Amino acid sequence: MNRAVEFLAGLLFGWGLLLSGMTDPGKVQGFLDLFGTWDPSLALVMGGAIAVGMFAFALAKRRASTFLGGVMQVPTSRDVDGPLVLGSLIFGAGWGLSGFCPGPAIVSLAAGEFKAAIFVGAMVAGMLVFQLPGDAGRRARGKQHPG
Repeated sequence: MNRAVEFLAGLLFGWGLLLSGMTDPGKVQGFLDLFGTWDPSLALVMGGAIAVGMFAFALAKRRASTFLGGVMQVPTSRDVDGPLVLGSLIFGAGWGLSGFCPGPAIVSLAAGEFKAAIFVGAMVAGMLVFQLPGDAGRRARGKQHPG
């Protein structure tokens, strides 16, 4: 049952990305072009997502379990540290250069977009580097050896 709900949620999310035009890299890059032909539509999509997210997190904080009976795991950390800032900068640079973020890239990849294949490949490579074991993984994540 959970997998079916997860699939339907992902399908709804992908449909929303297509409907809002967020799978078009030109739309994202137009939003970031503040001194050219600025396209504010992404701000409206983000505003809608923030409003839904605020409601959803407020509801989630009052619950002990998910709607499907799983353990509710709401992030509690509000720390802003070096790895978070560096990761945000890398994400933002990739987003601005490619016009993709992970969700729209996967939807575009499924639609056969070649640029999305390059982006998703780079994203997967970054995830694999993060998962490297031992000293190599710690160095890749910017953490010092504990000794």
